[in-house]
Amino acid sequence: MEQSKKFISPGAWFSMAYPASWNEFEGGEESFLFYNPDKWTGNFRISAYRGEHASYGSESVDRELKDNPSAVKVKIGSMECAYSKETFMEGDVEYTAHFWVVGMEDIAFECSYTADADHSVAEARDVIASLEVRQPHVKYPAELIPVRLSEIYQIDEAFEWMSSMIKDQLKKDFQGVEADIENMQKIIDSDVIPLKKREAWLSVGVVLCVILTNEVDGLEWQTLIDGNREAPVLLNKTTGDWIDPMKLVWSKVKAGEQVNLAETYATLM
Repeated sequence: MEQSKKFISPGAWFSMAYPASWNEFEGGEESFLFYNPDKWTGNFRISAYRGEHASYGSESVDRELKDNPSAVKVKIGSMECAYSKETFMEGDVEYTAHFWVVGMEDIAFECSYTADADHSVAEARDVIASLEVRQPHVKYPAELIPVRLSEIYQIDEAFEWMSSMIKDQLKKDFQGVEADIENMQKIIDSDVIPLKKREAWLSVGVVLCVILTNEVDGLEWQTLIDGNREAPVLLNKTTGDWIDPMKLVWSKVKAGEQVNLAETYATLM
């Protein structure tokens, strides 16, 4: 595979490597979609299902081979898979949808790759070969991975929440720039955010980081996977240092410390 990125699923069920040219897009409920937005080569979609017993994965492969007359058994890496394909026309272009059912321990994966009919499936097979089941009883090292859609949604929701708070409480617009920090501080000082409302305070920290990305070059959102914690953090691509929004505000509130957003922001510049 070309230079790759790592994806760890929400809930940290599994991980996989995918081409660096691909990004994650909205895939629907319980499905993750990846493709190259600059030069489309195909859509890769993956869903994962956990069974109640250790043989659920292999049983899912056997069931697909039994129920789907066009499915054949293939091997990708060390994994036995059920593979089938279907060719269809869209306008004047012929496409092929490739479909794999992959079983690993108590998890079954359904993977599809839809591309031009004559396009190689090597990229998709490499992604499937990289699949790893993450064990729930194992303590994995903390990792930063490219920001997932789930964390992008969290960032967007935090921004919209702060924008609404300022509009409702102060009757002012919110642009997400440094000048808005003064109004954010007014919201904090007005005590409209309950001290124990953790998610709200986390959102304040996230929005402070959004402002930072709008004002400073070289910063990039990443997803932190650390045990049960999955959260957006800000990576400095030049230094490799990263900023945890949780520590900017919520950690101070929880410790009973005063929150001064202007001072906090100044330390980040």
